[in-house]
Amino acid sequence: MAQAYIGTGRRKTSVARVRLVNGTGKFTINNKDISEYFDFDTLRTIAKAPLIHTEQEGKFDVYVNVKGGGTTGQAGAIRHGIARALLQFDEEMRPSLKREGFLTRDSRKVERKKYGLKKARKSPQFSKR
Repeated sequence: MAQAYIGTGRRKTSVARVRLVNGTGKFTINNKDISEYFDFDTLRTIAKAPLIHTEQEGKFDVYVNVKGGGTTGQAGAIRHGIARALLQFDEEMRPSLKREGFLTRDSRKVERKKYGLKKARKSPQFSKR
């Protein structure tokens, strides 16, 4: 069996488990092709960014299991997971991946709503009289 490189990526509330296997460049997300899973080209570009940057596109078959969050968060999680899996393949890619920010876990999440307010920070309309 071919060597598999595994990476876990996270963004917002999305978690992506990524498996890179030596192959022809097939990209499967939750048993669907990437073009079927992501409607927008920008999301596909975000997800494939680490492979394109390291010139590894077409050398690996990518199998992704992703859950939680929306499409943008999932694309970011996949990008993070691919970058981590590429490190298992070749540790010397670390400086270039780190420079592009692919290895950094984006910790921004939606702030919780506070009592007395309409949203996290939006206060009710003020009436003078």
